[in-house]
Amino acid sequence: MGSRLCASHFCFIALFIFFIVFLSICIMVRTIKTALISVFDKEGLEEIILKLNELGVVIYSTGGTRTFIEELSVHVEKVEELTGYPSILDGRVKTLHPKVFGGLLAIRNEDHLSQLAEYMIPTLDLVVVDLYPFEDTVSDGKSHEDIIEKIDIGGISLIRAGAKNHQDVVVIPSKNQYRDLKTILESGLGESTLEQRRYLAAEAFKVSSHYDTAIFNYLADANQREAVFKSSVMSGTPLRYGENPHQKASYFGNLDKVFEKLNGKELSFNNLVDIDAAVQLMKEFKSDLPTFAILKHTNPCGVATRPTALEAWEAALQADPVSAFGGVLISNAKIDLNTAQQIDKIFYEVLIAPDYDDDAIKLLMANAKRNLLKLKSWPDFQKVFRSLLNGVIVQDADISDESCHNSEVKTDKKPTVSEIVDMDFGIICAKHLKSNTIVLVKDKQMLGMGCGHTSRIDACQQAIDKAIKYGFDLQGSVMISDAFFPFPDCVELAVNEGITAVAQPGGSIKDQLSIDFCNAHNISMVFTGIRHFRH
Repeated sequence: MGSRLCASHFCFIALFIFFIVFLSICIMVRTIKTALISVFDKEGLEEIILKLNELGVVIYSTGGTRTFIEELSVHVEKVEELTGYPSILDGRVKTLHPKVFGGLLAIRNEDHLSQLAEYMIPTLDLVVVDLYPFEDTVSDGKSHEDIIEKIDIGGISLIRAGAKNHQDVVVIPSKNQYRDLKTILESGLGESTLEQRRYLAAEAFKVSSHYDTAIFNYLADANQREAVFKSSVMSGTPLRYGENPHQKASYFGNLDKVFEKLNGKELSFNNLVDIDAAVQLMKEFKSDLPTFAILKHTNPCGVATRPTALEAWEAALQADPVSAFGGVLISNAKIDLNTAQQIDKIFYEVLIAPDYDDDAIKLLMANAKRNLLKLKSWPDFQKVFRSLLNGVIVQDADISDESCHNSEVKTDKKPTVSEIVDMDFGIICAKHLKSNTIVLVKDKQMLGMGCGHTSRIDACQQAIDKAIKYGFDLQGSVMISDAFFPFPDCVELAVNEGITAVAQPGGSIKDQLSIDFCNAHNISMVFTGIRHFRH
């Protein structure tokens, strides 16, 4: 019995050891035993050095980094002694040597390790680099000679070598990754997983790519930069001109994935900008009852949802038949002949719909200049880009889908179900109008809007004036604001016109003034908590 128990214990231990070894192989754990460190900026390096020293890691370094390490009373091996060559050419050549790059690039297999042993090259498990500050030197207005000297050659080569061999090597391409290295040194006691090394390798190539791009942008002329941009995406389609006739423009992308062009002249720069705005707006109504929108200069001037496409068109047009002239029209529903006949009565630039009846297409194609687009798919993007200040800014797309059903009611009076439905409709409209903006809605029809104003009260007054101009009775309508009310003046105007409910993000230090005014005049107000500025 005892011998069988011992044998069982032995088998269990053997299996456990086998499992640990197998697991280590699967996740490819590597222990840092040697490190090469060469950084320009020493900030944050001290903690790294002391931890490596505590773990008994052999450190190689050169130049100012080696001096920094020695001043911490930490032993450091000189790269010059490893390679047998001093730093030469005013420091341009220090680490560029087979005894450095062999240790970084060697795969930890029998063949490569035997070659390292033959030439007395140590493996390097960790490389820490912080590149010369090329961009800072350019922005500081230094001389061309100074800028050229800040093009890092050895450092960028070390980064790329370590990243290429991330199966075995941990690469830290800048001080921004010190936190990741600290995690490996403290939590893992110098042990890294393949997942960690792969992540850092990707970061390394991101640093390398950005660095090379900065150098290219400094050295290249405008024609070279434009050529690289064009070659980095699919071939551009020249447009007749840009926003104005004196501006050149091209489109880079694939419209065929989004539309089938059934009719019309060449799409212009302004057409494409308006079409994009139209599609982004209608995408929010893609699963609703038939909805029509009319846009002018990217701003929706008429939006309505109705039981049929024809009714939706008529209600959208009613909101501003003057601005509809020369606009971009879009529907989330199939266009039948009756609807097409009514649309054909006005001049428009572009009509977009997911489908058309055959007889509707025949009618609409009679005018060869009008663009007729069949929507094939709704564009899906999570980021928005914009060029400015010699660069590009990027932000998340405004894809929030808040509803007044779960917004915070701030007044004594609660909105009715129909008012909530209209406020939700109005929030979508407000998201797609230029700020400052106010939207007035009743029965899922935009009655009036004010947009692009420098004051919210002016936007509110414009929305009311437009609604009255086109014959709408605002009694029982709702008002939506893309941002908070700094004063109660907008709700004062709303009350005077019979508006019964208001939706706004909230967030003003004077919110209570608007709330108190609503309470005093028995109208409801909800705070959505989400602002929709659009510049």
